[in-house]
Amino acid sequence: MTAQVNTDRSTGDYQALDAAHHIHAFLDQKALNEEGPRVIVRGEGLALWDNDGKRYLDGMSGLWCTNLGYGRKDLAAAASRQLEQLPYYNMFFHTTHPAVVELSELLFSLLPSHYSHAIYTNSGSEANEVLIRTVRRYWQILGKPQKKIMIGRWNGYHGSTLGATALGGMKFMHDMGGVIPDVAHIDEPYWFAHEGNLTPAEFGLRAARQLEEKILELGAENVAAFVAEPFQGAGGMIFPPESYWPEIQRICRQYDVLLCADEVIGGFGRTGEWFAHQHFGFEPDTLSIAKGLTSGYIPMGGLILSKRMAQVLVEQGGVFAHGLTYSGHPVAAAVAIANLKALRDEGIVTQVKQDTGPYLQRCLREVFGNHPLIGEIQGTGLVAALQFAEDKASRKRFANENDIAWRCRTIGFEEGLIIRSTLGRMIMAPALVAGKAEIDELVDKTRIAVDRTAREYGLL
Repeated sequence: MTAQVNTDRSTGDYQALDAAHHIHAFLDQKALNEEGPRVIVRGEGLALWDNDGKRYLDGMSGLWCTNLGYGRKDLAAAASRQLEQLPYYNMFFHTTHPAVVELSELLFSLLPSHYSHAIYTNSGSEANEVLIRTVRRYWQILGKPQKKIMIGRWNGYHGSTLGATALGGMKFMHDMGGVIPDVAHIDEPYWFAHEGNLTPAEFGLRAARQLEEKILELGAENVAAFVAEPFQGAGGMIFPPESYWPEIQRICRQYDVLLCADEVIGGFGRTGEWFAHQHFGFEPDTLSIAKGLTSGYIPMGGLILSKRMAQVLVEQGGVFAHGLTYSGHPVAAAVAIANLKALRDEGIVTQVKQDTGPYLQRCLREVFGNHPLIGEIQGTGLVAALQFAEDKASRKRFANENDIAWRCRTIGFEEGLIIRSTLGRMIMAPALVAGKAEIDELVDKTRIAVDRTAREYGLL
């Protein structure tokens, strides 16, 4: 007899049990308990259904992760086969296994040729924890142990563990649990909010040169790495001006500072390139990956190392004092293989770049380009953000932009659409398998949510 999760209870029963046993992410738990969470029971393609039978279009790919959508039988079959053959073994005890070896062979065939090694984790947060230790170990081996300061960006996000939270720049997260030593931050490249009287290109250079100023302030001999998302995800899908990343790379190379890209959200086709740094045209020393690696079907992440770093760690480093029980888990690796083959062999990344990505971006600009509530539209591929603004010409933001965006997000749920609000921005990232009909539904329901919000606040 096959055991299955019971989905026959009432929504109220699930909500009561959830309240009794769970503390949810980034929410007031007491308020959630009074409201009751949605109980999602099924997914297919881009659609989700709750326990009461209501359908939602998932415009966020879960949490930027279900790149292939829901219900892929090939991914489920890969997991099932691996569970029957070798459900678990570790990478301790001088041991490896075929699934993780074959995953790495496939992964590095998709990556640019200057990368060579991976350290697998269970999540993006763990990948960035490993990043901190690995970068510092790299400089220790080279006889520069004082190079340990990591520079991140304010409003950047790198995960919820202590080190990853410190590396990120969300102060309300710092307030909860403190920070770790030897972490510094510079401003985010958020032109709409911080441009002054500069053009985007001028602002991009100014924002990038804050890194140079910070390195000189701290002493280049003390700075280990600059860590940032190619575009900010949880911070609001903020895309930097085109001038930003080339200047960041120049600065890192000039001062011998490692350039580390957090590709947890941007990786595996989201921008129409396999990795977001390729879209922006720079060459990081490390990549933090997760989410789209398995399309979210099973937890897996990793830290990708350049040949330059890996050679030092392998040839000169001796014992690498790190390990995780589930690093390179065979079932996760098998699912990742099936996922990457589907993205490659079905031409999904190419489709995002050449067809569906441009279609989404064009539709958003046609619908919202002159909307009285929208000041800016950003994005590429299947990721985008709508910036609320009180006055578009002067880029004046609403004083209560958080409330307006949160209300718009709530109305979206009422309309059967899942999009996300961050500060004064509505953000979306549908599955990479989205067709034009689903993109039309996403844009149309977003328009309804924005219009309803505008009317409620007397802005339309």
